[in-house]
Amino acid sequence: MKDHPEGEFGLRRVLLDWGIDAVELDYAAVGFGDYHWIATGADGRRWFVTLADLATKVHCGLGVAAAGPGLRRAMDTAWELRHGGLDFVVAPEKTAGGETVRPAGEQYAVSVFPLLEGSSGDFGDTPRGSVVDLLASLHGVTPPGCVPVLDPDLALRARLEESFGELDRPWDAGPYAEPARELLAGHLPGLRRRLAEFDHRIAELSPDRVVTHGEPHPGNVLWAGENRFLLDWDTVGLAVRERDLAFATDEELQRYEELTGHRPDPATLATYRLRWDLDEVAVYVELFRQPHARTEDTGLAWAELAEIVAKL
Repeated sequence: MKDHPEGEFGLRRVLLDWGIDAVELDYAAVGFGDYHWIATGADGRRWFVTLADLATKVHCGLGVAAAGPGLRRAMDTAWELRHGGLDFVVAPEKTAGGETVRPAGEQYAVSVFPLLEGSSGDFGDTPRGSVVDLLASLHGVTPPGCVPVLDPDLALRARLEESFGELDRPWDAGPYAEPARELLAGHLPGLRRRLAEFDHRIAELSPDRVVTHGEPHPGNVLWAGENRFLLDWDTVGLAVRERDLAFATDEELQRYEELTGHRPDPATLATYRLRWDLDEVAVYVELFRQPHARTEDTGLAWAELAEIVAKL
């Protein structure tokens, strides 16, 4: 995130649970959704620190009380995968008490990761190289007991439907609230058709489930020389394989079939491409229905919402 988090979360104090006496905390304005710092301990070692706003972690659970345990299950899963032999998983470190996540303030949670040197891209970038072999390995593991079991429906489906029912009166939560209302009102019939299509599609999904990452796009791939690492495991969970393959090229899908013996289903791939767009709409609408200001992050969110709604 470009913006800094609000409120008191006592980051230096929480880092002591990992035995990190942070002499430097440098804000890292990267990614979208979480807040990050580079922490330098008294011993000179550096760490990548993530602060999650549980109020917005809807894929981990609706509301702070549900999202906290959901995020912990996801981070515990990443730890199990890494220590179970998947070296490309960038997993959190554990505290002295064996925890991958610690609360910070009333609505935040902290995870600590080793600081890796390398480069990554952004969602929508042309991939530097394929990670389909990593996904094939991930999909072949025995699921850890802590892995989240995912519902294919949108986490914010009810809230999005509620928003559709309130388009006849102004929205005043912030500078992008009323533009968002006008955008939805102008495209409501088309959005309802795409939601109905989505409902039909998920009703026909295969019951087979594997461990999936959820967002293996270029922004979540770190290249360190010839080594590749997958970042951001808060979206990990049991789902159909195609969840991770929705944006793969034809060549990558063929390679995946060669590696796994599983032929990705074109209809299911299309389902998860549609789900991605509808989920983005739901998340951004929820953002603009809450109190917000005009910032670099909300400006980016507005531009993406307008683009996705027009595409849908």
